[in-house]
Amino acid sequence: MKSDNSSAQTGHLYLVGVGPGDPELMTYKAVRILSDAKVWAVPTAREKGLSSAQQIAEQMVPDTGRTILSLCFPMKKVFLGQDTDAQLLSAWRQSADEVIRHLDRGSDVAFPTLGDATLYSTAFYLLAMIQEQRPQIPVTVVPGITAMAACAASQASPLALGDDVLAVVPAAFEDDRLRSILTTLDAVVLMKVHKRLDVLIDLLEELGLVDCAVLIERSGMPEERVYTDIRQARGCTLHYFSTMVIRKKKVQVSNERNALTA
Repeated sequence: MKSDNSSAQTGHLYLVGVGPGDPELMTYKAVRILSDAKVWAVPTAREKGLSSAQQIAEQMVPDTGRTILSLCFPMKKVFLGQDTDAQLLSAWRQSADEVIRHLDRGSDVAFPTLGDATLYSTAFYLLAMIQEQRPQIPVTVVPGITAMAACAASQASPLALGDDVLAVVPAAFEDDRLRSILTTLDAVVLMKVHKRLDVLIDLLEELGLVDCAVLIERSGMPEERVYTDIRQARGCTLHYFSTMVIRKKKVQVSNERNALTA
């Protein structure tokens, strides 16, 4: 694989969004780059765990003897602007060192990541560590289809329309920001709702928004499940890949005056 704008001594790093789960939603560019890359760095949530991104990508890009670097990214909250957890820093640094060894040998490395690499992806924690040590490493980010786009598409619904103001929020928020967002904005996507679903349902019921919400579990995957009445999911054990879309307004196709006189 030939890296654009990279030297003969340095490999090229590719951060590749593979979409939300359906391998047919991978872009042509993602498939091409992953096909050419001889080294994949794949994220896992635990040591020797499986990589969902790898499993999706391999359905479109069969293994032809590539090197797989299994990188563990512990599932802990990251608060930007604050000191990062020591365990996270250690894991990120270890992953970066492993990738750098291959880049320094001139090998291109592809990092497949779920959804889009620029939206709540571990890819940029890895990149920050690599750039700290090798700021000259050439990097290409390949965008992918996000889970929220797939969720809206599965319901034939827009994410935002007209003068809607859209917010994308990690549901792990445990302060008044979430209440304020739900109260003031027109459309809200709540990511990673699996651990706080019952609390979220209570809040949405209090705000009169429960009927505006749809919950999609494992969007784009064979196990996809949709809750158009989110109250039916109360008490359920949901998969990590669970997203809630809340829309307050619908398209008005006739004016009230016309409707009354029709």
